[in-house]
Amino acid sequence: MAESKKYITSEELQTHNEAGDLWISIQGKIYDVSEWIKTHPGGDLPLLNLAGKDATDAFVAYHPGKAWNFLEQFFNGFYLQDHRVSEASKDYRKLVYEFTKMGLFEKKGHTVFATMSAIAALFALSIYGVVFCDGMLLHTVCGALMGVMWIQSGWMGHDSGHYQIMLTPNVNRFVQILSGNVLAGISIAWWKRNHNAHHIAVNSLDHDPDLQHMPFFAVSSKLFNSITSFYYGRKMQFDKASRFLISNQHWTFYPVMCFARLNLFAQSFMLLLSKTPVPNRGLELLGLLVFWIWYPLLVSCLPSWSERVLFVAASFVVTSIQHVQFCLNHFSSSVYVGKPKGNDWFEKQTNGSLDISCPSWMDWFHGGLQFQIEHHLFPRLPRGQLRSISPFVRELCKKHGLPYNCATFLGANVLTVRTLRDAAMQARDFTKPLPKNLVWEAVNTHG
Repeated sequence: MAESKKYITSEELQTHNEAGDLWISIQGKIYDVSEWIKTHPGGDLPLLNLAGKDATDAFVAYHPGKAWNFLEQFFNGFYLQDHRVSEASKDYRKLVYEFTKMGLFEKKGHTVFATMSAIAALFALSIYGVVFCDGMLLHTVCGALMGVMWIQSGWMGHDSGHYQIMLTPNVNRFVQILSGNVLAGISIAWWKRNHNAHHIAVNSLDHDPDLQHMPFFAVSSKLFNSITSFYYGRKMQFDKASRFLISNQHWTFYPVMCFARLNLFAQSFMLLLSKTPVPNRGLELLGLLVFWIWYPLLVSCLPSWSERVLFVAASFVVTSIQHVQFCLNHFSSSVYVGKPKGNDWFEKQTNGSLDISCPSWMDWFHGGLQFQIEHHLFPRLPRGQLRSISPFVRELCKKHGLPYNCATFLGANVLTVRTLRDAAMQARDFTKPLPKNLVWEAVNTHG
């Protein structure tokens, strides 16, 4: 006689929701990943964010078919008693299956070659202009070219972090270190940890690090409650300094973006020098060391301090375009507080993301982020395929009454600044003292 299945309820599953005792549900089966979290390629945060919950859609989105066989070793013998699947999730999984059958996850096109060629050409031109040419204007243009190169290396790092862009994993890792650590000074390990947390908990004010920019920016007045960041493990204080900065954030947004790269430099070192487990830590640090040798050395080749300052400023200002692009896709979208539920993956990704409409010849400029909704739903899909699957996603959103938010590049900037301004006005209200007559009334009424 076949042994009867053992079931647990969703409430029981939710009790196993922390490091050391971490269970997840995938298609109604329960998996104990308490030990796997230590070596999970995607890091510990995605598993912690979905601990004690249904993680089916996130697993489908992030893992190829061969991962299902690997998963079975963590099955603990239990099934979810009250397992339910929404109609949106059913249709989403069908789309993943259809795209897999069509081979879209494997068709990378010529994007990688074109991007790598652009990076090499921009890097060579910038160095040649600094070393072999004269003139302040020309050297400033070389700085701008360096900024464009950093943007393209960012797209390369982004793609290689989501899927294998090269023939083998080792070559893929080499390209990651080269494009991120060596050429741009940003740790690919930091980026993957940060970006995976963002994807899993998109637009959660306390779990998505891409919305945690206190004390400089706040996209919602909910952040005025000084909530604790799950990612950084500290309270995001809304104090007098934060109030002042946030009250003017719609004016300071673009100037601060010009220096946003400094934060990425700092975050890279903070992770690599911390006690957090980091794969290939030595190689990551070596890559950053190479960057901090060649970049200052190149700047020192310029004939005067004024030209050096202009070169660095030009490279930073041009790269700020990419930092702004990162913000446009989510700052003006719906936000929430708390962990992702897990069983509303499709709904959360569509509600928390904004597409940028642009002609196909401008795709190089956005690096795939123009199809942010599609990218969040299918993060393993090469960016060259995002435009082709966009109509399917739009139709699915329409079928289930979910938003398909889209705006032009200019329109997205307007929406972002408007969101920042609304939060700024609310922050200013926090700083206003009560009118004297109201204070007097309160004192006399309540003693």
